[in-house]
Amino acid sequence: MRDDERIPGHAATSAHADRSTGAPPAGDGTRAVRAGLPEPAKYEPTLPGPVFAAHFHLPGEPTGPYTYGRDENPTWTHLERAIGELESPADDSVETLVFASGMAAISSVLFSQLRAGDAVVLPDDGYQALPLVREQLTAYGIEVRTAPTGGDAQLDVLDGARLLWLETPSNPGLDVCDVRRLADAAHARGALVAVDNTLATPLGQRPLDLGADFSVASGTKQLSGHGDLLLGYVACRDAELTAAVRRWRKIVGAIPGPMEAWLAHRSLATLHLRVDRQNANALALAEALRDRADVTGLRYPGLPGDPSYTLATRQMRRFGCVVSFELPSRAHSERFLDALRLVDDATSFGGVRSTAERRGRWGGDAVAEGFIRFSAGAEDADDLVADVLRALDEAKA
Repeated sequence: MRDDERIPGHAATSAHADRSTGAPPAGDGTRAVRAGLPEPAKYEPTLPGPVFAAHFHLPGEPTGPYTYGRDENPTWTHLERAIGELESPADDSVETLVFASGMAAISSVLFSQLRAGDAVVLPDDGYQALPLVREQLTAYGIEVRTAPTGGDAQLDVLDGARLLWLETPSNPGLDVCDVRRLADAAHARGALVAVDNTLATPLGQRPLDLGADFSVASGTKQLSGHGDLLLGYVACRDAELTAAVRRWRKIVGAIPGPMEAWLAHRSLATLHLRVDRQNANALALAEALRDRADVTGLRYPGLPGDPSYTLATRQMRRFGCVVSFELPSRAHSERFLDALRLVDDATSFGGVRSTAERRGRWGGDAVAEGFIRFSAGAEDADDLVADVLRALDEAKA
């Protein structure tokens, strides 16, 4: 599918030239299936298998790329190149670093860029682990300011900050902020900008092209898409900033296993197929829920009428697989989840099998007791919607 084709839940996008040949731009599918592959070599596999090595042959001076398993690995290299090609196809300067988890990637940016006395702006409606990060930053003498994602509220607390952290769409509330506007404002004040791009994926949003210094994500979610590995990454086009993140990874050893990296790279080949199907399913579900009296607070950025729709269509190319809504009570939501047959009651999101959960059971999110975070999988839309509507009807009894 070409970048500029329209599908349900897929916004228009500008074209990018192929980074190596200057040829007309390739579509997302073409790019995804070929991203990060080495040059073809006779009798060699298209995608080399995982390299399991703690150390490498290293006679003489250590001048090569692979010296020790905590520093670099050929399997990481292929995956990092692949993600970089998806994050910013037209820019060879983008470097990507992979990590053992999304939180490892998030921590690497925050703790490599901030020092005692600095100030950082975090979303107060973001991922539920951010309050834990805030406690640790404060313990290190870093001032933490917070603001909600919606309405670009971060503008009011930017002055004097070293780093602005954005999460758009926010998890789990699905608010959207204007990345380009906020990045311009932050840079004018001397601040760096990082964007958590987990919900959007590189096929839905390209933060670096919108002005961000860092694009950060959990590859555990839709990027790898099968619920069978933990992974995170940081993409950046500034060599000095990247070097600081790389050094942090080396110090803390937050590295992915080669098998996880290889599985993630293998999964990228179907990313465009998965996100198109999942995003279309999410939109179909949101449309089916829109007029139900027992559902309130429905949010999906790709749904016309959603508070974020206008901005999302301007900066996003796809709108994600997550739909959120509220049911009247905790008991009501638990009856609904128990009645589902095609949907697993599980945390996380982005997998090919639909999942849903009562998000308030974890604490840390400012959500109502009946708040549901629903991740649309790759099932047939009619089957998925029918299962959800039946479960909602049963939950009312």
